[in-house]
Amino acid sequence: MAPMVMGVSDKAPKLEHKGYNRGLILGLTMAESMLLLVFCLLLVAAAMISAERSHRYEAERKLKEAEQQLALLEQKRSEQSYLIVQLQRQLKSGDLSPADQAKLEKEWRELVLARETLDSLSAEGVKPEDLRELVKVAEVLKQHDIELAKAPDRVDKLLAAGQGGVGPREWPPIINLDDVRTNYFQSGSTDLTKTFVQLLNTTVADEIAGNLNDYDANIVEVIGHTDEQPVARRISNLDDTLIGAMEGRLPISAVEPADNAGLGLARAIAVANVLKANPKLKNATILPMSAAQLILPGDTVTRGQAGAVESRRRIEIRVRGRTAPVAVIDSAAVNPVSLH
Repeated sequence: MAPMVMGVSDKAPKLEHKGYNRGLILGLTMAESMLLLVFCLLLVAAAMISAERSHRYEAERKLKEAEQQLALLEQKRSEQSYLIVQLQRQLKSGDLSPADQAKLEKEWRELVLARETLDSLSAEGVKPEDLRELVKVAEVLKQHDIELAKAPDRVDKLLAAGQGGVGPREWPPIINLDDVRTNYFQSGSTDLTKTFVQLLNTTVADEIAGNLNDYDANIVEVIGHTDEQPVARRISNLDDTLIGAMEGRLPISAVEPADNAGLGLARAIAVANVLKANPKLKNATILPMSAAQLILPGDTVTRGQAGAVESRRRIEIRVRGRTAPVAVIDSAAVNPVSLH
């Protein structure tokens, strides 16, 4: 009998504990849980009331500012009404100061002149809407630094250039700087003589600026030509020095080409750097290029001409407009192409 009694006494406390857990939520009794819920609701309600109160204060502040502005406008209107009444009295009595009389006569003449101008334009079929459109056109011309008085000539040039096959097109002249006259480049060298630099900064820069303006251009191409003498140097460092020389971080003498194509490009960079530093050409994009030894004076392709020919060691400069948007290439997005 004793073992049976011990079995009953062991189970009794466990049943009482299980029954006690039925009234708990997260360790809280039902009453405590309800108090916590009510407290949270009160916090939410307090936040909503505070936000609504802030909105009301802001609305009251804006209303007060609007009332103050309205009062100021009303005061200004009263002052202007008083001035109008005073001016009307002076006009009726003729009691105007000499300065007021002169101002009134000037404004009256301007008003009469404006009226006569409008009548004259209306007689020629011009409407007020046309004048408003003309103002818009003048604004566009101003943005492109074109004077309204010169606009007809610019339009005529653009129309003439766009005629295609009807008559010849007018192209900007090519500025040809050959080596015969002043020995601009020593044989195989990219260094400019002082005479050449002075010429570039004066006569040549003025001529380029005039062509840019006359032909509405913004690109200057500087093309280096060479003769067919082989370059004595065997190793070229153009890949390492060209960008630095163009940006002015390296002297042009640091560029060492190993062929005529590289020599022509290095000479073009030397000239382009001088032109880029000239304030007369600050709005132009200057592009150095090389024609190597391929093109003879007179725009013909060589068939082979050995020896030192000074007339072929030359720089040609021409201007043009930017015909297409500049394409920006993301180098990180370009996959290398393997050629096998």
